[in-house]
Amino acid sequence: MSEATEVADESPRRAESNPHASAVRKLADAMLRTAVWPAVATVLVSAVVGAFWVGAQGLVGALVGGVVASASSLLTLWLMRATADSHPMFVMVAALGGYLGKMIVLFVVVTLLRVFTAVHVPAVAITILATVLVWAFAEVYAFRKTKIPTIALANDS
Repeated sequence: MSEATEVADESPRRAESNPHASAVRKLADAMLRTAVWPAVATVLVSAVVGAFWVGAQGLVGALVGGVVASASSLLTLWLMRATADSHPMFVMVAALGGYLGKMIVLFVVVTLLRVFTAVHVPAVAITILATVLVWAFAEVYAFRKTKIPTIALANDS
């Protein structure tokens, strides 16, 4: 048996033996399906508003902000999937670290874009804020609607 076959045979067993990983992956998939279209709509509305507000700079700024915010939100879902097989406490640490890292990167991007005159920085910032908030609310909605079995053990103390 080759190494490739052994790895392929091990993958389904690992998914079956780790219900937490399958729940995290199911949740990440539901969040992606639920959040993409509202985020796209938010970016498009922001682009139209930016174009009317400032002109071409506002349009470019809104599109840049939408791409940056959407990429950072997709990175969060990738992080969920990448850490799904880890211990649940590590997944929480990774999620918190990913959130902190995302906020720092978004701040740095907005700060660095001040150099470019073709981009309206307030349009970038407002679009990032709107897109991240819409994406987060959609993720919360998906979390509440996704049926994931949970077992709450009684506290013996």
